[in-house]
Amino acid sequence: MGMMKKATLLLAALTLTASLALAGCSRNTDNGGTGNNGQSGKEGNAATETDSGFAFGETPIEFSFYGHYDWYTMNSWGEDAATGWIKENKKVNVTSIQSGGNAQQKLSTMIASKTLPDVIWLDRTSDVERLREAGMLVPFDDWLDKYPNMKEWVGESTINLLRSPDGKIYQFPNWYTTQPNGNSGYVVNKRIYEELGSPKLETFDDLYEYLKRVKDTYDSSVVPYDPGIDGQGIELMVSGFANDFPTTYVSMRGVPEGDKLTSLFANPVYRETMQYANKLFSEKLITQDALTQTEDQVKERIYSDRVAVYAAASPTETASRAHSMVKEADPNHPGFMMVWPLHNDGVDKNKVWPGDWGQLGWNVSVITTNHENPEGIFAFLDWYTGEEGQRTIFWGPEGLYWEGTNEDGGPIFNDKYFAEADKVSELMNTTNNFQWNGNTVFIDTRKSAIEMQLPEEQRNWETRWQSEITWKTQFNSTPFINMAPPSDSDEGIIQQKINDIYLETFSKVLYAKSADEVISVLDKAEADAQNAGYEKLLAFQTKAWHENLQRMSAE
Repeated sequence: MGMMKKATLLLAALTLTASLALAGCSRNTDNGGTGNNGQSGKEGNAATETDSGFAFGETPIEFSFYGHYDWYTMNSWGEDAATGWIKENKKVNVTSIQSGGNAQQKLSTMIASKTLPDVIWLDRTSDVERLREAGMLVPFDDWLDKYPNMKEWVGESTINLLRSPDGKIYQFPNWYTTQPNGNSGYVVNKRIYEELGSPKLETFDDLYEYLKRVKDTYDSSVVPYDPGIDGQGIELMVSGFANDFPTTYVSMRGVPEGDKLTSLFANPVYRETMQYANKLFSEKLITQDALTQTEDQVKERIYSDRVAVYAAASPTETASRAHSMVKEADPNHPGFMMVWPLHNDGVDKNKVWPGDWGQLGWNVSVITTNHENPEGIFAFLDWYTGEEGQRTIFWGPEGLYWEGTNEDGGPIFNDKYFAEADKVSELMNTTNNFQWNGNTVFIDTRKSAIEMQLPEEQRNWETRWQSEITWKTQFNSTPFINMAPPSDSDEGIIQQKINDIYLETFSKVLYAKSADEVISVLDKAEADAQNAGYEKLLAFQTKAWHENLQRMSAE
């Protein structure tokens, strides 16, 4: 998949609140989300003119777009084959507003100066509600039946999870889904694996013995276990120490027991995992810069064939590139493979969940009151998330690399698609930057069907392992979404303290001198967390969890 789950960026609550206060009283409320527009239809080809004279696909529409992330830089709209086709044939032009590497300051400045962008692309946090409460966002409710794609593809239960306290919808989700997706798991270097006799690699005991052999055989020339950035490949091990104990519980710093959430630090499964991780780290079977290494450092090791086992929250993109690079350098190199998630003896391998997926997907787009025709923007977003829009932005426009569609709406590739693989990859890497409301089910289903028709040597590495392993081993975490309290609330302040305690504890656990010291470190973390108000935060999250369950069951 394209951009998935980048590092979350939260606005500074006090700065944003002050900015909203400055701008709230002078907002433009004339359009009120009731602008008129033509119906796009399932494929977005119909263009019924309305009273306003606007018809999507015929009447030009232009809007500004701001990606609220330090790392995000939008490419120029219309300069690649896909967005160029949309600009010409759907009469849509998008102008970018860049964060300049400081998204927090940029958005606060725009709010304070009353120069809001037309569309803001951001994480699903309390910041969306702050903008809504200040009257700066336009609801979509009146358009859900007129433009059918969001309602059809996102689905009623997911739409209900997006509703704000006033009962309305202001957020258009990105990479939403009704079926498993995700890439978390374990990647193995097949060259090293085969040179060591292809031993059984199913349990954590197997992993420990294998990593020792790697270290003894290759010494410092190979990293036995690389956990990616921020120790992700260490955290996901928790999923293998008990049945149905997903990594999700680590992320939310709470473990369900009965009908409430309880402490992560005191949980025996988490404690056993940390003792195992400490053992690997102490014996230098895990890279010693596991908590400080950059993404570029991780890639450099893997691309240069110097990692035996690589595990992370989303390792497939890097591993796929490494697979191609090592085989290009040496055609006899067997490349990389994924293995079924590792687990303890006695744990059911089919109840191990190293990653998760949620119906709401990743982030959202919101339409502000700044634009004179917000319905026109929604009409575009609705078309964009439908079949024609997704085919165009993912594989390019019809006539370039594909001609016509199959019975499932997937593109039928032409000879040029296979003859110009590098150019296809270049286009897809470019349009990845524009995938703001990706339709996971449509893309993944069609992508898999296409790949399975190809000879094995032509299949995409990522798609193969997603189909065989990762999509089958990701946990549905939808009941646990939207549980973060407002950052300036009592619970929000407590949450920040708990996160700080967690990060400090994680580091101390790895560097502990013994298994007993690991327990002492976790005991101290538990005491500090309770003193910081942990129970109050867990109660808040428990309430949010049950509210999610109610929304999901609502008709």
